[in-house]
Amino acid sequence: MEDCTPLFTFGIIADIQYADKDDGFNFLRTRRRYYRNSLELLRSANRVWKEEPVNPRFILQLGDVIDGFNKKNEASDRALETVVSEFDNCLVKVHHVWGNHEFYNFSRNSLFASSINSETKPASGRNFIDDEIYAYHFSPAPKFRFVVLDAYDLSIIGRDPTHEKYNQAMNILKEQNTNNDLNHPPASGWLEQRFVKFNGAFSQEQLQWLDKVLTLADQKQERVTILSHLPVHPDSADPICLAWNYDAMLSILHSHSSVICFIAGHDHDGGYHKDASGIHHLTLEGVIETHPDSNAFGTVYVYEDQMVLKGNGRISDRVLVYPSPS
Repeated sequence: MEDCTPLFTFGIIADIQYADKDDGFNFLRTRRRYYRNSLELLRSANRVWKEEPVNPRFILQLGDVIDGFNKKNEASDRALETVVSEFDNCLVKVHHVWGNHEFYNFSRNSLFASSINSETKPASGRNFIDDEIYAYHFSPAPKFRFVVLDAYDLSIIGRDPTHEKYNQAMNILKEQNTNNDLNHPPASGWLEQRFVKFNGAFSQEQLQWLDKVLTLADQKQERVTILSHLPVHPDSADPICLAWNYDAMLSILHSHSSVICFIAGHDHDGGYHKDASGIHHLTLEGVIETHPDSNAFGTVYVYEDQMVLKGNGRISDRVLVYPSPS
């Protein structure tokens, strides 16, 4: 890295889960959640991004932008408008990933019509799958590509019970989890904990689409970063937070030389692992469980040979050297 000036930079933040309500706790009542203050932490992140010597080219919001409590309080639209208005102050493009809390608040059709549908549809060409799966890719600079994935493509949240994919997801879930409450993980094994209602999977259609996108990126010698709400490597997150078919995703990632990084949210503790193929699996700490005196966001500086993450608050600095071409 001879020149210290990055090719471009971008911001990252995850699991804001804003709600206009007093502090509460997680499901097990072991961790405090700062629902109202999460908006203040986003504002703080905005101020830092604006003061960066190189302004971020875009922001990655990794899912769960508002909390499920908003649905119970009939405040979903108002809460989303509040957070999106704050993101608008970034003055740069925000790429929104959808997580489980998006689907607690809205139907899939409503999300496609919402302000957090950041799918890019150019006048020429096609860089998205279809009008039912929220997955697309974009190139912010030559030789670099980012892919947004829909980790709840197969899920029992966000899908109408009459939909084929709902039934497919329910069959997958009930084969692995015999609990009456499907939000309680099965006791059959460590990795099997992922088979819970608040997770999901990537459909075969989405996996095939990603394979084609990465094949083209290989041919163009691009560097690809993939974004998902759900992590896909067991060493990068608690197993209860993994995508159901993480193994199928890993198989595709490892078959392409273009993939450099997989960034996810969902696990509020965060995590990191560099796998045997040299791919970096970065799971971002969640804003919702971050104390008001701290924060949880980062800025990534992109260079020819590596990405450098400058973390804020709970997020650690990291140097992500690109894998060697196979």
